[in-house]
Amino acid sequence: MIIVDELPFKFVECEGFKEFMHNACPRFKFPSRWTVSRDCFQLYTDERLKLKYYLKKNDQRISITTGTWTSIQQINYICITAHFIDRDWKLHNFFLNFCPISSHKGESIGRAIETCLLEWGIDKVFTITVDNASSNDVAVEHLKRKFINWGTTIANGKYLHMRCIAHIINLIMQDGLKDLDPAIRWVREAVKYIRNSPARLKKFKECDDSVQVECKSTLCLDVCTRWNSTYLMLSVAEKYEKTFERFELEDLYFGVEVDANSKGFVDWDVVRRTITMLELFYDTTIRVSGSLYVTSNTFWTEISDLLSAILEWTRSDDSNVKGMGTKMKTKFDKYWGNVDQMNKIIFFAVVLDPREKFMAMEVSFCDIYGENEGTELFERVKMSLYDIFKEYKNMLQIESGHSSETSPSSTTSSEKLRWLPAWLRDNYLEDMYL
Repeated sequence: MIIVDELPFKFVECEGFKEFMHNACPRFKFPSRWTVSRDCFQLYTDERLKLKYYLKKNDQRISITTGTWTSIQQINYICITAHFIDRDWKLHNFFLNFCPISSHKGESIGRAIETCLLEWGIDKVFTITVDNASSNDVAVEHLKRKFINWGTTIANGKYLHMRCIAHIINLIMQDGLKDLDPAIRWVREAVKYIRNSPARLKKFKECDDSVQVECKSTLCLDVCTRWNSTYLMLSVAEKYEKTFERFELEDLYFGVEVDANSKGFVDWDVVRRTITMLELFYDTTIRVSGSLYVTSNTFWTEISDLLSAILEWTRSDDSNVKGMGTKMKTKFDKYWGNVDQMNKIIFFAVVLDPREKFMAMEVSFCDIYGENEGTELFERVKMSLYDIFKEYKNMLQIESGHSSETSPSSTTSSEKLRWLPAWLRDNYLEDMYL
Protein backbone atom coordinates (compact mmCIF):
# COMPACT_ATOMS: atom_id res chain seq x y z
CA MET A 1 0.00 0.00 0.00
CA ILE A 2 2.80 2.42 0.89
CA ILE A 3 4.53 1.83 -2.46
CA VAL A 4 1.46 1.53 -4.68
CA ASP A 5 -0.20 4.69 -3.34
CA GLU A 6 3.11 6.54 -2.92
CA LEU A 7 2.40 7.25 0.73
CA PRO A 8 4.95 8.57 3.23
CA PHE A 9 6.41 6.05 5.66
CA LYS A 10 4.90 7.92 8.61
CA PHE A 11 1.42 7.11 7.27
CA VAL A 12 1.36 3.98 9.47
CA GLU A 13 1.69 6.24 12.51
CA CYS A 14 -1.19 8.55 11.57
CA GLU A 15 -4.11 8.53 14.01
CA GLY A 16 -6.72 8.05 11.30
CA PHE A 17 -5.02 4.93 9.93
CA LYS A 18 -4.53 3.53 13.44
CA GLU A 19 -8.20 4.02 14.26
CA PHE A 20 -9.26 2.44 10.98
CA MET A 21 -7.04 -0.62 11.52
CA HIS A 22 -8.15 -0.90 15.15
CA ASN A 23 -11.77 -1.19 13.98
CA ALA A 24 -10.98 -3.39 10.97
CA CYS A 25 -8.45 -5.67 12.67
CA PRO A 26 -8.04 -5.01 16.41
CA ARG A 27 -5.23 -7.55 16.75
CA PHE A 28 -3.12 -5.86 14.06
CA LYS A 29 0.30 -4.82 15.37
CA PHE A 30 1.42 -1.51 13.90
CA PRO A 31 4.94 -1.40 12.44
CA SER A 32 6.94 1.77 12.91
CA ARG A 33 7.82 3.97 9.96
CA TRP A 34 11.42 2.80 10.33
CA THR A 35 10.31 -0.81 9.92
CA VAL A 36 8.26 0.09 6.85
CA SER A 37 11.20 1.95 5.31
CA ARG A 38 13.52 -1.03 5.90
CA ASP A 39 10.96 -3.42 4.39
CA CYS A 40 10.53 -1.21 1.32
CA PHE A 41 14.27 -0.99 0.82
CA GLN A 42 14.62 -4.76 1.24
CA LEU A 43 11.87 -5.28 -1.33
CA TYR A 44 13.74 -2.97 -3.72
CA THR A 45 16.97 -4.92 -3.15
CA ASP A 46 15.26 -8.27 -3.80
CA GLU A 47 13.54 -7.03 -6.96
CA ARG A 48 16.80 -5.50 -8.18
CA LEU A 49 18.63 -8.81 -7.79
CA LYS A 50 15.86 -10.65 -9.63
CA LEU A 51 15.93 -8.14 -12.49
CA LYS A 52 19.72 -8.28 -12.67
CA TYR A 53 19.58 -12.08 -12.93
CA TYR A 54 16.81 -11.84 -15.52
CA LEU A 55 18.84 -9.47 -17.71
CA LYS A 56 21.93 -11.68 -17.45
CA LYS A 57 19.96 -14.83 -18.23
CA ASN A 58 18.22 -13.44 -21.33
CA ASP A 59 21.38 -11.83 -22.75
CA GLN A 60 19.54 -9.54 -25.19
CA ARG A 61 21.01 -6.25 -26.26
CA ILE A 62 19.48 -3.39 -24.35
CA SER A 63 18.57 0.10 -25.51
CA ILE A 64 18.91 2.94 -23.05
CA THR A 65 16.94 6.17 -22.73
CA THR A 66 18.03 8.98 -20.41
CA GLY A 67 16.67 12.25 -19.18
CA THR A 68 18.22 14.97 -17.03
CA TRP A 69 16.70 17.94 -15.27
CA THR A 70 17.16 20.29 -12.35
CA SER A 71 14.73 20.34 -9.43
CA ILE A 72 13.40 23.48 -7.76
CA GLN A 73 16.02 22.83 -5.07
CA GLN A 74 18.68 23.24 -7.79
CA ILE A 75 19.68 19.57 -7.63
CA ASN A 76 20.61 17.88 -10.92
CA TYR A 77 19.03 14.48 -11.56
CA ILE A 78 19.33 11.77 -14.20
CA CYS A 79 16.90 8.97 -14.99
CA ILE A 80 18.14 5.89 -16.86
CA THR A 81 15.67 3.41 -18.39
CA ALA A 82 16.38 0.09 -20.10
CA HIS A 83 14.28 -1.26 -22.98
CA PHE A 84 14.52 -4.68 -24.60
CA ILE A 85 12.45 -7.41 -26.26
CA ASP A 86 12.62 -10.87 -24.73
CA ARG A 87 12.62 -14.23 -26.48
CA ASP A 88 8.82 -14.25 -26.43
CA TRP A 89 8.83 -10.96 -28.36
CA LYS A 90 7.50 -8.98 -25.41
CA LEU A 91 8.68 -5.42 -24.82
CA HIS A 92 10.10 -4.65 -21.38
CA ASN A 93 10.95 -1.30 -19.80
CA PHE A 94 12.82 -1.00 -16.51
CA PHE A 95 14.07 1.98 -14.55
CA LEU A 96 17.72 1.26 -13.85
CA ASN A 97 18.48 4.37 -11.84
CA PHE A 98 17.21 7.74 -10.72
CA CYS A 99 19.93 9.66 -8.96
CA PRO A 100 21.57 13.06 -8.51
CA ILE A 101 24.50 14.03 -10.74
CA SER A 102 27.11 16.70 -10.22
CA SER A 103 26.23 18.70 -13.34
CA HIS A 104 24.65 18.56 -16.80
CA LYS A 105 28.04 18.39 -18.47
CA GLY A 106 28.58 15.58 -20.95
CA GLU A 107 31.34 13.84 -19.00
CA SER A 108 29.21 13.80 -15.83
CA ILE A 109 26.25 12.32 -17.69
CA GLY A 110 28.45 9.76 -19.44
CA ARG A 111 30.11 8.64 -16.21
CA ALA A 112 26.74 8.37 -14.45
CA ILE A 113 25.38 6.10 -17.19
CA GLU A 114 28.61 4.07 -17.25
CA THR A 115 28.49 3.54 -13.47
CA CYS A 116 24.84 2.48 -13.68
CA LEU A 117 25.55 -0.06 -16.43
CA LEU A 118 28.48 -1.52 -14.49
CA GLU A 119 26.34 -1.88 -11.36
CA TRP A 120 23.73 -3.78 -13.35
CA GLY A 121 26.27 -5.85 -15.26
CA ILE A 122 25.03 -4.52 -18.60
CA ASP A 123 27.62 -4.28 -21.36
CA LYS A 124 25.63 -5.05 -24.52
CA VAL A 125 23.96 -1.75 -25.33
CA PHE A 126 22.38 -1.29 -28.75
CA THR A 127 21.28 2.36 -28.71
CA ILE A 128 21.23 5.30 -26.32
CA THR A 129 18.38 7.76 -26.89
CA VAL A 130 19.00 11.29 -25.64
CA ASP A 131 17.77 14.83 -26.17
CA ASN A 132 19.50 17.08 -28.68
CA ALA A 133 21.82 18.88 -26.28
CA SER A 134 25.54 19.20 -26.96
CA SER A 135 26.29 17.72 -23.52
CA ASN A 136 24.46 14.54 -24.55
CA ASP A 137 26.63 14.28 -27.66
CA VAL A 138 29.69 14.33 -25.39
CA ALA A 139 28.11 11.74 -23.08
CA VAL A 140 27.36 9.32 -25.92
CA GLU A 141 30.89 9.69 -27.32
CA HIS A 142 32.27 8.89 -23.85
CA LEU A 143 30.13 5.75 -23.68
CA LYS A 144 31.01 4.75 -27.24
CA ARG A 145 34.70 4.74 -26.36
CA LYS A 146 33.97 2.62 -23.29
CA PHE A 147 31.89 0.08 -25.23
CA ILE A 148 34.59 -0.20 -27.90
CA ASN A 149 37.14 -0.91 -25.17
CA TRP A 150 34.80 -3.53 -23.72
CA GLY A 151 34.47 -5.10 -27.17
CA THR A 152 30.68 -5.16 -27.00
CA THR A 153 29.66 -2.67 -29.69
CA ILE A 154 27.94 -3.26 -33.00
CA ALA A 155 29.61 -1.57 -35.99
CA ASN A 156 31.98 0.25 -33.61
CA GLY A 157 29.10 2.17 -32.08
CA LYS A 158 28.00 3.63 -35.41
CA TYR A 159 24.32 3.27 -34.48
CA LEU A 160 24.66 3.93 -30.75
CA HIS A 161 23.51 7.56 -30.71
CA MET A 162 19.75 7.88 -31.22
CA ARG A 163 18.30 11.38 -31.12
CA CYS A 164 14.93 11.63 -29.38
CA ILE A 165 12.23 11.94 -32.05
CA ALA A 166 9.77 13.66 -29.70
CA HIS A 167 12.37 16.25 -28.71
CA ILE A 168 13.13 17.09 -32.35
CA ILE A 169 9.41 17.54 -33.00
CA ASN A 170 9.31 19.88 -30.02
CA LEU A 171 12.19 21.95 -31.43
CA ILE A 172 10.50 22.16 -34.84
CA MET A 173 7.26 23.39 -33.29
CA GLN A 174 9.01 25.92 -31.06
CA ASP A 175 10.60 27.50 -34.14
CA GLY A 176 7.27 27.53 -35.95
CA LEU A 177 5.51 29.29 -33.08
CA LYS A 178 8.13 31.98 -32.45
CA ASP A 179 6.10 34.65 -34.23
CA LEU A 180 2.51 33.95 -33.24
CA ASP A 181 -0.42 35.22 -35.26
CA PRO A 182 -2.25 38.09 -33.47
CA ALA A 183 -5.32 35.86 -33.20
CA ILE A 184 -3.35 33.35 -31.11
CA ARG A 185 -2.03 36.11 -28.88
CA TRP A 186 -5.61 37.36 -28.50
CA VAL A 187 -6.77 33.96 -27.22
CA ARG A 188 -3.88 33.86 -24.74
CA GLU A 189 -4.66 37.33 -23.41
CA ALA A 190 -8.38 36.54 -23.26
CA VAL A 191 -7.82 33.37 -21.23
CA LYS A 192 -5.38 35.22 -18.96
CA TYR A 193 -7.90 38.06 -18.43
CA ILE A 194 -10.72 35.69 -17.46
CA ARG A 195 -8.64 33.39 -15.24
CA ASN A 196 -7.04 36.26 -13.32
CA SER A 197 -10.26 37.03 -11.44
CA PRO A 198 -12.76 34.67 -9.74
CA ALA A 199 -15.52 37.17 -10.55
CA ARG A 200 -14.63 37.16 -14.27
CA LEU A 201 -14.44 33.38 -14.28
CA LYS A 202 -17.88 33.19 -12.68
CA LYS A 203 -19.26 35.65 -15.24
CA PHE A 204 -17.72 33.57 -18.06
CA LYS A 205 -19.48 30.45 -16.75
CA GLU A 206 -22.77 32.34 -16.65
CA CYS A 207 -22.26 33.41 -20.26
CA ASP A 208 -21.46 29.82 -21.14
CA ASP A 209 -24.73 28.66 -19.58
CA SER A 210 -26.68 31.28 -21.51
CA VAL A 211 -25.28 30.30 -24.92
CA GLN A 212 -25.40 26.58 -23.98
CA VAL A 213 -21.99 25.50 -25.23
CA GLU A 214 -21.56 21.75 -24.80
CA CYS A 215 -18.02 21.64 -23.46
CA LYS A 216 -16.88 20.33 -20.08
CA SER A 217 -13.25 21.41 -20.43
CA THR A 218 -11.90 24.34 -18.42
CA LEU A 219 -10.03 27.25 -19.95
CA CYS A 220 -6.30 26.67 -19.60
CA LEU A 221 -3.42 29.08 -20.10
CA ASP A 222 -0.42 27.92 -22.09
CA VAL A 223 3.24 28.00 -21.12
CA CYS A 224 5.31 29.85 -23.71
CA THR A 225 8.09 27.23 -23.67
CA ARG A 226 5.68 24.31 -24.19
CA TRP A 227 3.99 24.32 -27.58
CA ASN A 228 1.72 21.41 -26.65
CA SER A 229 0.17 23.61 -23.95
CA THR A 230 -0.59 26.19 -26.66
CA TYR A 231 -2.40 23.49 -28.63
CA LEU A 232 -4.44 22.48 -25.57
CA MET A 233 -5.27 26.13 -24.80
CA LEU A 234 -6.47 26.82 -28.35
CA SER A 235 -8.40 23.55 -28.70
CA VAL A 236 -10.40 24.35 -25.54
CA ALA A 237 -10.83 28.07 -26.24
CA GLU A 238 -12.12 27.43 -29.77
CA LYS A 239 -15.06 25.48 -28.35
CA TYR A 240 -16.04 28.57 -26.34
CA GLU A 241 -16.14 30.94 -29.33
CA LYS A 242 -19.76 31.96 -28.69
CA THR A 243 -19.09 32.27 -24.97
CA PHE A 244 -16.24 34.71 -25.61
CA GLU A 245 -18.51 36.78 -27.85
CA ARG A 246 -21.20 36.91 -25.15
CA PHE A 247 -18.63 37.69 -22.44
CA GLU A 248 -17.32 40.64 -24.47
CA LEU A 249 -20.83 42.12 -24.41
CA GLU A 250 -21.14 41.58 -20.65
CA ASP A 251 -17.67 42.90 -19.70
CA LEU A 252 -16.98 46.34 -21.14
CA TYR A 253 -13.27 46.23 -20.33
CA PHE A 254 -12.64 42.77 -21.81
CA GLY A 255 -12.35 43.73 -25.47
CA VAL A 256 -10.38 46.91 -24.83
CA GLU A 257 -7.77 45.31 -22.55
CA VAL A 258 -7.34 42.09 -24.53
CA ASP A 259 -7.07 43.88 -27.89
CA ALA A 260 -4.49 46.27 -26.45
CA ASN A 261 -2.34 43.54 -24.89
CA SER A 262 -2.49 41.23 -27.90
CA LYS A 263 -2.07 44.09 -30.40
CA GLY A 264 -4.64 42.48 -32.63
CA PHE A 265 -8.07 40.92 -32.79
CA VAL A 266 -9.40 37.40 -32.88
CA ASP A 267 -10.01 35.50 -36.11
CA TRP A 268 -11.45 32.13 -35.18
CA ASP A 269 -10.75 30.73 -38.65
CA VAL A 270 -7.05 31.40 -38.02
CA VAL A 271 -7.35 29.76 -34.61
CA ARG A 272 -8.95 26.65 -36.11
CA ARG A 273 -6.31 26.49 -38.83
CA THR A 274 -3.56 26.72 -36.23
CA ILE A 275 -5.21 23.99 -34.15
CA THR A 276 -5.20 21.70 -37.18
CA MET A 277 -1.48 22.31 -37.70
CA LEU A 278 -0.61 21.78 -34.04
CA GLU A 279 -2.83 18.72 -33.77
CA LEU A 280 -0.74 16.85 -36.34
CA PHE A 281 2.42 17.36 -34.28
CA TYR A 282 0.63 16.73 -30.99
CA ASP A 283 -0.78 13.38 -32.12
CA THR A 284 2.56 12.38 -33.65
CA THR A 285 4.35 13.15 -30.38
CA ILE A 286 1.86 11.01 -28.45
CA ARG A 287 2.37 8.07 -30.82
CA VAL A 288 6.18 8.13 -30.91
CA SER A 289 6.37 8.60 -27.13
CA GLY A 290 4.53 5.37 -26.37
CA SER A 291 6.31 3.09 -23.91
CA LEU A 292 3.96 0.10 -23.83
CA TYR A 293 4.46 -0.80 -27.49
CA VAL A 294 7.24 -0.79 -30.07
CA THR A 295 7.51 2.52 -31.93
CA SER A 296 10.81 2.43 -33.86
CA ASN A 297 9.23 0.82 -36.92
CA THR A 298 6.88 3.81 -37.27
CA PHE A 299 9.43 6.62 -36.89
CA TRP A 300 10.20 7.05 -40.58
CA THR A 301 6.51 7.01 -41.52
CA GLU A 302 5.80 9.69 -38.92
CA ILE A 303 8.75 11.79 -40.09
CA SER A 304 7.63 11.48 -43.72
CA ASP A 305 4.08 12.54 -42.86
CA LEU A 306 5.37 15.59 -40.98
CA LEU A 307 7.57 16.57 -43.91
CA SER A 308 4.66 16.28 -46.35
CA ALA A 309 2.55 18.55 -44.16
CA ILE A 310 5.35 21.10 -43.69
CA LEU A 311 6.01 21.26 -47.44
CA GLU A 312 2.32 21.86 -48.04
CA TRP A 313 2.34 24.71 -45.53
CA THR A 314 5.36 26.34 -47.20
CA ARG A 315 3.28 26.57 -50.38
CA SER A 316 0.23 28.06 -48.64
CA ASP A 317 -1.35 31.31 -49.84
CA ASP A 318 -1.75 32.36 -46.20
CA SER A 319 1.36 34.35 -45.25
CA ASN A 320 1.18 33.26 -41.59
CA VAL A 321 0.92 29.58 -42.47
CA LYS A 322 3.66 29.91 -45.07
CA GLY A 323 5.98 31.68 -42.63
CA MET A 324 5.33 29.07 -39.96
CA GLY A 325 5.95 26.25 -42.43
CA THR A 326 9.18 27.82 -43.69
CA LYS A 327 10.62 28.05 -40.17
CA MET A 328 9.61 24.47 -39.48
CA LYS A 329 11.26 23.27 -42.70
CA THR A 330 14.54 24.96 -41.73
CA LYS A 331 14.60 23.22 -38.35
CA PHE A 332 13.43 19.93 -39.92
CA ASP A 333 16.35 19.99 -42.37
CA LYS A 334 18.80 20.55 -39.51
CA TYR A 335 18.01 17.15 -38.01
CA TRP A 336 16.29 15.12 -40.72
CA GLY A 337 17.23 16.81 -43.98
CA ASN A 338 20.24 14.55 -44.61
CA VAL A 339 19.60 10.81 -44.46
CA ASP A 340 23.31 10.07 -44.03
CA GLN A 341 23.36 12.08 -40.79
CA MET A 342 20.38 10.21 -39.35
CA ASN A 343 20.68 7.03 -37.32
CA LYS A 344 19.84 4.37 -39.90
CA ILE A 345 18.27 2.17 -37.23
CA ILE A 346 14.95 3.90 -37.95
CA PHE A 347 15.22 2.70 -41.56
CA PHE A 348 16.24 -0.82 -40.54
CA ALA A 349 13.14 -1.01 -38.34
CA VAL A 350 10.93 -0.18 -41.33
CA VAL A 351 12.56 -2.86 -43.47
CA LEU A 352 12.21 -5.48 -40.72
CA ASP A 353 8.51 -4.68 -40.36
CA PRO A 354 6.83 -7.45 -42.43
CA ARG A 355 4.17 -4.96 -43.53
CA GLU A 356 6.77 -2.66 -45.07
CA LYS A 357 10.06 -4.37 -46.03
CA PHE A 358 12.41 -3.01 -48.70
CA MET A 359 9.69 -2.04 -51.15
CA ALA A 360 8.02 0.46 -48.82
CA MET A 361 11.39 1.98 -47.94
CA GLU A 362 12.35 2.48 -51.58
CA VAL A 363 8.97 3.93 -52.54
CA SER A 364 9.14 6.34 -49.60
CA PHE A 365 12.64 7.56 -50.49
CA CYS A 366 11.77 8.07 -54.15
CA ASP A 367 8.59 9.93 -53.23
CA ILE A 368 10.42 12.35 -50.92
CA TYR A 369 13.81 12.79 -52.61
CA GLY A 370 12.99 12.05 -56.24
CA GLU A 371 13.68 8.96 -58.33
CA ASN A 372 17.47 9.26 -58.73
CA GLU A 373 18.46 10.54 -55.29
CA GLY A 374 15.85 8.35 -53.57
CA THR A 375 17.17 5.19 -55.23
CA GLU A 376 20.75 6.10 -54.32
CA LEU A 377 19.83 6.74 -50.68
CA PHE A 378 17.87 3.50 -50.54
CA GLU A 379 20.85 1.51 -51.81
CA ARG A 380 23.08 3.03 -49.12
CA VAL A 381 20.59 2.13 -46.41
CA LYS A 382 20.26 -1.35 -47.87
CA MET A 383 24.02 -1.92 -47.82
CA SER A 384 24.21 -0.65 -44.23
CA LEU A 385 21.56 -3.17 -43.21
CA TYR A 386 23.46 -5.97 -44.96
CA ASP A 387 26.64 -4.94 -43.15
CA ILE A 388 25.06 -5.06 -39.71
CA PHE A 389 23.38 -8.37 -40.54
CA LYS A 390 26.73 -9.86 -41.59
CA GLU A 391 28.23 -8.67 -38.31
CA TYR A 392 25.54 -10.49 -36.34
CA LYS A 393 26.02 -13.55 -38.53
CA ASN A 394 29.76 -13.57 -37.86
CA MET A 395 29.16 -13.23 -34.11
CA LEU A 396 26.86 -16.24 -34.15
CA GLN A 397 29.40 -18.28 -36.09
CA ILE A 398 32.16 -17.34 -33.63
CA GLU A 399 29.95 -18.30 -30.68
CA SER A 400 29.12 -21.55 -32.44
CA GLY A 401 32.83 -22.25 -32.92
CA HIS A 402 33.58 -21.65 -29.23
CA SER A 403 30.72 -23.94 -28.29
CA SER A 404 32.00 -26.78 -30.51
CA GLU A 405 35.45 -26.56 -28.88
CA THR A 406 34.06 -27.01 -25.37
CA SER A 407 31.08 -29.25 -26.04
CA PRO A 408 30.76 -32.44 -28.09
CA SER A 409 27.37 -31.33 -29.40
CA SER A 410 28.05 -28.06 -31.25
CA THR A 411 25.31 -25.54 -31.93
CA THR A 412 25.05 -24.06 -35.42
CA SER A 413 24.07 -20.47 -36.10
CA SER A 414 20.79 -21.72 -37.57
CA GLU A 415 20.00 -23.51 -34.33
CA LYS A 416 20.79 -20.35 -32.37
CA LEU A 417 18.08 -18.63 -34.39
CA ARG A 418 15.50 -21.34 -33.75
CA TRP A 419 13.62 -19.12 -31.29
CA LEU A 420 12.73 -16.75 -34.15
CA PRO A 421 9.25 -17.16 -35.68
CA ALA A 422 9.31 -19.63 -38.55
CA TRP A 423 8.12 -17.13 -41.16
CA LEU A 424 10.89 -14.69 -40.20
CA ARG A 425 13.60 -17.33 -40.03
CA ASP A 426 12.69 -19.13 -43.25
CA ASN A 427 11.28 -16.43 -45.49
CA TYR A 428 13.16 -13.33 -44.49
CA LEU A 429 16.51 -14.07 -42.89
CA GLU A 430 17.39 -16.64 -45.54
CA ASP A 431 16.97 -13.92 -48.17
CA MET A 432 19.44 -11.78 -46.25
CA TYR A 433 22.08 -14.51 -46.42
CA LEU A 434 21.96 -14.45 -50.22
